Amino acid sequence: MKIKCIIIDDEPLAQKGITEYVNDIDFLELHGVFENALKAVDVIHQKKINLLFLDIQMPRISGLDFLKSLQDPPLVILTTAYPQYALESYELDVLDYLVKPISFPRFLKAVTKVKEHFEARTTHISTREAGDHIFIKADNRIVKILFSDILYVEALQNYICIHTPEKKYISYLTFKSIEENLPKDLFLKVHKSYIVQLAKVEAIEGNQLQVSRFTIPISRNNKEEVLQKLIAGKFIKR
Repeated sequence: MKIKCIIIDDEPLAQKGITEYVNDIDFLELHGVFENALKAVDVIHQKKINLLFLDIQMPRISGLDFLKSLQDPPLVILTTAYPQYALESYELDVLDYLVKPISFPRFLKAVTKVKEHFEARTTHISTREAGDHIFIKADNRIVKILFSDILYVEALQNYICIHTPEKKYISYLTFKSIEENLPKDLFLKVHKSYIVQLAKVEAIEGNQLQVSRFTIPISRNNKEEVLQKLIAGKFIKR
């Protein structure tokens, strides 16, 4: 498959260099170059862009603030002259962080990671077809996991971790893709990084759920829905 990408960078030299790199890689398909991040919004949604090459320090809005403003952002590779933003960027789940000047081998390593990410997403079987289980790629195997065994799912940057009573499975999948493939009547996203199986919730204390021996945070925005779901589903008795 072709990975649809755009470049957002206000430096003409950087635009030119990244464009040349993209054109040299056959699985990348460039759909635009923008010096202003705000001008890229329509293209991101209309063209269903898969990947952003995003600078950080730009006029009007920084790359990090722009990324925070997107509700469902594509994968992001940051391209910047400022290494000090690395920690903050990884909290936003960027796939890689390239410091200018960017060498072609380093660029290739980053986009290969993107390619592997998309390939890995195709390894699981849709739960809509599978019935009571899901298949994921973990530990170099395709593993069958029963819904009834899942305690919760945790986002780990560009990976997900499925926790069961016996073990945990780490897979190179997006948090969004696993959320879409778990039954909505059994599972609920309670935090930007956590999905729990409702029937496994043992208690709520403040902004935390007790699931088996684990403590799971509840985000402020999700708490009301969590309480409604648990009470409506009689998972918690009044």
